[in-house]
Amino acid sequence: MAKALLGHLGGPDPRLLSEMRRLQQRVQDLENECLRLQAANDALSAEAAHDELLTLPAPEAEPAYS
Repeated sequence: MAKALLGHLGGPDPRLLSEMRRLQQRVQDLENECLRLQAANDALSAEAAHDELLTLPAPEAEPAYS
């Protein structure tokens, strides 16, 4: 009887399940891309900060007033 009811009412739509799996994979791919881009951005920021420290001009001495 349960099989008849399930068949009559319809089970999970294979197209819907396929689309849900595809979207879940897409979300996972985008999350991985975000992590990769964040890591690349952090590396570039660290490199830029290090380069700035090496190229900052020395502070000029203030004139002595007597």
